[in-house]
Amino acid sequence: MTAADLLALAAFEEGRHAQSFPNFGSERMGAPVVSYCRLSEGPIRTREPVVAPDCLIVIDPTLVHQVDLFSGLSGAGYVLVNTSRSFEELGLASLGATYRAERLLGAPATEVALRRLGRPLPNAALLGGFAALTGQVSLPAVITAIRHRFADNEDVAEANVAAATDVHDYVRALSAPAPGSALEAVVVTGARAT
Repeated sequence: MTAADLLALAAFEEGRHAQSFPNFGSERMGAPVVSYCRLSEGPIRTREPVVAPDCLIVIDPTLVHQVDLFSGLSGAGYVLVNTSRSFEELGLASLGATYRAERLLGAPATEVALRRLGRPLPNAALLGGFAALTGQVSLPAVITAIRHRFADNEDVAEANVAAATDVHDYVRALSAPAPGSALEAVVVTGARAT
């Protein structure tokens, strides 16, 4: 939920319309949590879950074979997975036949978060990668959103800014963004927090 909320804040920072909301599915502990985020140049009227996302951000890579994550994602969609492993190592090599290879990327956000925050909290770090991969929001907007969200703890804010910047630079070194005017993203995490 934090990642989707931060993404919406970053879009607002740039004068765009945004909407984010979670979907907890079953209420049992350990169930995957899905958060949706819509970005647009104009008002967003729909309040429905995103069924045909333009981007998929997978925070917990253990879910890639447990949940039908890629349902509805178009062939031109973006996939950003929190992993230091290759898509082949994750058993996702077949995605290259369906999706554009330059829009499929893994980024070691958890490792970066551990180094920068001392905790495995990759949400903000992945948004830096999202900015670099898609061009839908800028890194300065992501940084402003992070600082706003963690305004009560400057150390946490700056550690998250550093993590987002590191992953942004990592992704930027591997790909070139292709900006667009509207986007619907789905963020999939692991267990729901209590």
